Amino acid sequence: MISPVAELRRFVHAALVEPVPRDHLESDAAFRRRRVVALATLLLGAGVLAWALRIEPGDPLFYVATLLLAGVWAAGAFASGRLHLGRAHTRAGSEPSRAVVQSLALGTLLLLLFLAGALVVARIPALREPVDGLLAHAAVGSLPIVAAITAVNGIAEELYFRGALYAGIGRRHAVLLTTLVYAAVTAAAGVPLLILAALLLGLITGLQRRVTGGVLGPIITHLTWSLGMLFLLPQALEIAR
Repeated sequence: MISPVAELRRFVHAALVEPVPRDHLESDAAFRRRRVVALATLLLGAGVLAWALRIEPGDPLFYVATLLLAGVWAAGAFASGRLHLGRAHTRAGSEPSRAVVQSLALGTLLLLLFLAGALVVARIPALREPVDGLLAHAAVGSLPIVAAITAVNGIAEELYFRGALYAGIGRRHAVLLTTLVYAAVTAAAGVPLLILAALLLGLITGLQRRVTGGVLGPIITHLTWSLGMLFLLPQALEIAR
């Protein structure tokens, strides 16, 4: 019988360490084009994000701005070149399959980690106040609409950061650089804990991208975490108040 620790070690190795064999090579011209498009998209997206985060809670313009941001990330990702869904290792060791179950597990573990951290954040006003300000968009506006926009933006972010940008950087240091760029863009929100979240989420999804060779795993992990935080974080903060 395999111990829980050994099982967890095997899961982490399969999900975040050992790459699945594949051949995603592209020409030098395609690689250079991908880099140019990725850089232009990054500059435009950072500007739109900075604008969106400065819109007052309850203003319908916030919805327009965040959907526009998703459009920038997604359009830039698809314009940069071919994107792959990727494949993950299976528990049975057979042919690799789509990274669905692994990603749901990773997203859930990340969500539980942040909800536990919320119990500490709730007791520190300097950390809680910026988070409350960010959550005000969901509290004042329509929660179903905010959830839909959160999902759309999560998908678009992964298409760009773990799709176009990751491929544009190349094999060396792609996980590190995409994580740092993602955190730097997120810093526009002015919420320290959101930057920490971007670093952790960016690292996990970056490692997934390295292992699976595609964006499906990162998208599922991102959505599991972000939608879970949207619905559960306010309650966790209230309980710990």
